[in-house]
Amino acid sequence: MQGTRESSSPSVAYTPTDRTVPTRSADRASYDRDAVHAILDEGYVCHLGFVRDGAPVVLPTLYGRVGERLYVHGSTGSRPLRMAGGTDPGLEVCLTVTHVDGLVLARSAFHHSMNYRSVVVHGTAHEVTDPEERRLALDALVDQVVPGRAADSRPANRKELAATAVIRLDLGEVSAKMRTGGAHDEPEDLSLPHWAGVVPLRKGYEAPVPNPDLAPGIGLPDYLTP
Repeated sequence: MQGTRESSSPSVAYTPTDRTVPTRSADRASYDRDAVHAILDEGYVCHLGFVRDGAPVVLPTLYGRVGERLYVHGSTGSRPLRMAGGTDPGLEVCLTVTHVDGLVLARSAFHHSMNYRSVVVHGTAHEVTDPEERRLALDALVDQVVPGRAADSRPANRKELAATAVIRLDLGEVSAKMRTGGAHDEPEDLSLPHWAGVVPLRKGYEAPVPNPDLAPGIGLPDYLTP
């Protein structure tokens, strides 16, 4: 699966736009393609924002990346997926992915912060109708959670495919933003008697727990072995 995530584009950076240049802490923004892909590939859940009946809606959902496209899936009855399909010109969306790497504790309450890595994607989402692209997208969604799992599970059958909708979003208008380092206190606060520094956070995994109805003789697959 790792190979399908790679970009075939020779460009090393995305082009900044009015929507991808932050108005605050612009020095933390990055348009580097590899940095954007790395942040996306490490995540599981994105937040998909769109406008419904004149009001903003933001939904958490799984996603998968294949080259310069992101895929999101859901029920065929899902409102955003229906809005992106049919004869409509697509659905204008904003998709975000964020990793929190550390809690930044400052001497002053004002300067508390977080170390993070995030990606924001703007664009028009479209329904995927081509059967081969749908298969590729659904495999990518499974492998986004556990790389290698799509090849080690039963593919969706006709009934399941009929109940599943997939939308795609091209990585065209996109940026990353990151914060690293410690607290930035005011010079006059450095002598205050309060601890300052970073509490690092890291993602970890517990030992896999087999299903009680697992057939005898089925061992732990290599992709789940530490």
